[in-house]
Amino acid sequence: MHASTGTDRVLDHIAKWQDVLASATAGYFLAIRVGFGFPQTEYNQFPEAWVAEYTRDGLLIEDPVMRWVYRNEGAVRWSTLSDADLSGVLVRAAAHGLRYGLSVSHRDADGAFRSFGSFARRDREFRDDEAMDLRGLLQGVHQSSQPTSRLTAAEREALGLVRDGRLLKEIAIELGISETAVKQRLKNARLKLHARTGSHAVSIAVKAGLI
Repeated sequence: MHASTGTDRVLDHIAKWQDVLASATAGYFLAIRVGFGFPQTEYNQFPEAWVAEYTRDGLLIEDPVMRWVYRNEGAVRWSTLSDADLSGVLVRAAAHGLRYGLSVSHRDADGAFRSFGSFARRDREFRDDEAMDLRGLLQGVHQSSQPTSRLTAAEREALGLVRDGRLLKEIAIELGISETAVKQRLKNARLKLHARTGSHAVSIAVKAGLI
């Protein structure tokens, strides 16, 4: 057996909530643990034609939904944001079948990481119970991908030296181990922290107060 990665755990959690996601009949988008840059994980199940148009025309900056999820917590129906849709982003989304939408946002207590999701339907507004369930889904996914504090002392030490700008060879000499052993410690830490790269692992560990 191999250790489950953060992505595996998120997928497992999403799989358990398929009945809840079924309410988003026109698709959904999840961005998990967004820090100062990109999300650690994201899932986009919106129509490909809409994703292509949204990306091509740079609609992110004008999207009232994105402004809301970064400034608020909780849930909001897209219809309540129509007055803020000065560029007609939601009108364009409706042309792709995303006529009724709901977005939810959740962040850590210290505000370091935020997760959000947007869900859409063609036929009607999301009911209050559906909104509550989708909010619960997002909170659960956010928590399931939270960095673990179970780094070994050796892994924390290696990450700390990378943070200080040391090269692999320098770390190996200072710790009295092989470069291969250093790489293994950093790989273990990266997997435990659900990080994409070594530098990403250092960033997560620093923000989480692990090093």
